[in-house]
Amino acid sequence: DGLIVGQSTGTSGNRGVFVISEAERFTWLGVILAKTLPDFPFTRHKVALALPGFNPLYASANETGRLALRFFDLTQGVDAWREALSAFAPDTIVAPPKVLRALAETTSLPLRRIFSGAEVLDPLDRQIIEARFKTPVREIYMATEGLFGVGCRHGMLHLAEDVVAFEFEPAAGGLVSPLVTDFTRSTQIMARYRMNDLLRLSDEPCACGSPLQRVAQVEGRQDDVFLLRGAAETPVLVTPDVMRNAIVDADRRIRDFRIIQTDADTI
Repeated sequence: DGLIVGQSTGTSGNRGVFVISEAERFTWLGVILAKTLPDFPFTRHKVALALPGFNPLYASANETGRLALRFFDLTQGVDAWREALSAFAPDTIVAPPKVLRALAETTSLPLRRIFSGAEVLDPLDRQIIEARFKTPVREIYMATEGLFGVGCRHGMLHLAEDVVAFEFEPAAGGLVSPLVTDFTRSTQIMARYRMNDLLRLSDEPCACGSPLQRVAQVEGRQDDVFLLRGAAETPVLVTPDVMRNAIVDADRRIRDFRIIQTDADTI
C-alpha cells in the first residue's frame, strides 16, 4: 500500500527490518543531506556506498538529479568492484571502517568527504585512513531504528538531537546505552526504544559550534561486553574499549585483530 520495507546491514548479527512511508523516505534524505553534504543542491556530488546490503532509502538520492549515487555490494568482496569504484571516481564515500582502510592501503580515490558507518570506527583505522586520503573521517551513526548521529567537519560525532530524542541508561565503565524516540517517523513508531549500543559521551564543546550532544566514542554493543570471572569468582564486566586498548597497547605492530572469549576467564 505504498509503504517501503527495508533491511539493515546486519552488522549486529541480526538483520533488522523497518517500514517507512514515501514522505518519511524523503524526510530522512533531507536530514542526512543537510548533515553530510550541506552545499547540496548547489554543488553536484558523486557518492559511493560500499555496504553489505542496499537500502531503499539510498535510492531516493538519485531522484534529486544533483547526486550521482552508486552502490557497491560488500557481499561480493572489495576486489569484485575495486576497478569500477576507481572508474566512478567518487568525491564522497560511505563504507565500514575496515573497507575504508583496505581502500586506503590499495586504491587512489579523489575523495573530499569520507564517512564511516555500519561498524565501530577504531582509532587505529581512523589514523591510517586519514593519513592516506588527507581527509578527516566522519562517522554516520545509523541503525535499523533510524539516523542517530553524523560527524561534523572536525570529525566529531554529534547526536541528531534535532530529530531524535535521546535518553541514556548508565552502563559499565562510565558508558551509556541510549533510549531513542524518533519524531520523524509515524508509520513504524519508534518511542523510547532501548538500543544495545554503548556510547561514551563528551561534555567538551566542539570547535564546529554545534550544540548537539557530542559522542567521544561509539564503543560497541552490549553484545560485545565480556563477562569474565574475577579474582573472587565475582563476574566482572569488561567493555570493548578496555579490550581494544589492551590489544593495541600490547604491541603497536598489531594492526588488525579479533577477540574471542573461549572460557569463563579466558580470551
